[in-house]
Amino acid sequence: MRHPFLILTFLILMVLSGYSQNNGVIKGFVYDKSNGEAVPFTNVYLKGTVLGANTDINGFFTITRIPPGTYKLLVTSFDYDTIQDPITIKAADVISKKYYAVKGGVKLDEVEVTTTALEKLEKTNVGIQKIDPIVINKLPSVGEPDLAQYLQVIPGVVFTGDQGGQLYIRGGLPVQNKVLLDGLIVYNPFHSIGLFSVFDNETMKNADVYTAGFGAQYGGRTSSIMDITTKDGNKKRHAGRVSFSTFGAKLTLEGPLKKLDEEKGLSASYLFSAKHSYLPQTSPLLYSYANDQGKLPFYYTDIYGKLSINSANGSKFSLFGFNFSDKVNYSDIAQFDWQNTGLGTSFVLVPAYSNLLVEGTFAYSNYNVNFKNPSNESDTKSSSIGGLNTGFNFSKFIGRQELRFGFEGVITNAAFSITNPYLTQVSITRSTMDVGTFFKFKVIDKRNDWCLNPV
Repeated sequence: MRHPFLILTFLILMVLSGYSQNNGVIKGFVYDKSNGEAVPFTNVYLKGTVLGANTDINGFFTITRIPPGTYKLLVTSFDYDTIQDPITIKAADVISKKYYAVKGGVKLDEVEVTTTALEKLEKTNVGIQKIDPIVINKLPSVGEPDLAQYLQVIPGVVFTGDQGGQLYIRGGLPVQNKVLLDGLIVYNPFHSIGLFSVFDNETMKNADVYTAGFGAQYGGRTSSIMDITTKDGNKKRHAGRVSFSTFGAKLTLEGPLKKLDEEKGLSASYLFSAKHSYLPQTSPLLYSYANDQGKLPFYYTDIYGKLSINSANGSKFSLFGFNFSDKVNYSDIAQFDWQNTGLGTSFVLVPAYSNLLVEGTFAYSNYNVNFKNPSNESDTKSSSIGGLNTGFNFSKFIGRQELRFGFEGVITNAAFSITNPYLTQVSITRSTMDVGTFFKFKVIDKRNDWCLNPV
């Protein structure tokens, strides 16, 4: 099966390339001028034509099959001022552009493109909830605004606070959910109290929650997919934020290691976030009614860091890591602690003379659970799951058609250990390896009557 798949992919790419020999291509990125962050889901189109595209999560856009001629390219968004750029296209031209949008939003005299209507026709988004951090901030919350509290208002989502915070979506088991942080698998993204996730709302760029209809590119989960993307650090200035609540404190820092040069496009930035709970210290005074002991025994500490390097043509390399810890101490009854650690790299490659986009991830993560009975030191249990995951995705655009293909490899190691009444430690370990591939070709007819998107 492997060789026919490669041959089929090669033939399709050759055919698609042949269709565009006499036409031009405009590709590029849209960034926020104030901090250099990519601006996703922005409209980019040629005025007076039906040719256009939306930027993806990386701020990348590509417009293909452009007949030779002179056009006015518009970049429009509700949050940013409109950008106008006159462009001349010659046969077989591949033009690369970078645009820096200024926040403000200018009211246009006329509306020429209705992207919401086009998106419904061109995208088969079934069972997907797109979550913006701005929306999370507007939701009434306990303590700091958090993704976990937002998810609880989505129909079909149920939380329980035990075992590190369990998530059930439409009746599926927690192990049937897949959670990705910049492409890295996070095995347990919620704290035991059930009100907070390990994700800092200040570092999130976007979150896609699939409760149905997700494709083969997400692997073998059957209940849901949570795909979390973090932003890059500010590329122009150093900034920080400190916040406190009755539950805990949070610190966020970001800034440039190499300040963005808009002419050259080179930059390097950092992003750091830390959260810590002091609920056991504040609960006797503020939440003494919560239980008989008058104290809530929940602790957590989350640390996340990211380094991003952007090249002149828009290609990007990121290195990120995290350490999420969670503890519950029930005096003389039981002590639990959970530990999430991870390290990963991701990249986006934009070949100079092609409208092909290459994305990849290589990451390691591990999740540990430990139990100890304070009244009986021999009564201990521990379990862990972790491993490596890697994936490469390729995207090719031709007109309004879209070809995506890629593969994923996951090595998973699981272990369980228990001390029996005879003080003998019993351990079990298991290892598995999963390799998968996907192929998706989206076809839209010229009159927008139908969209075929098999995976």
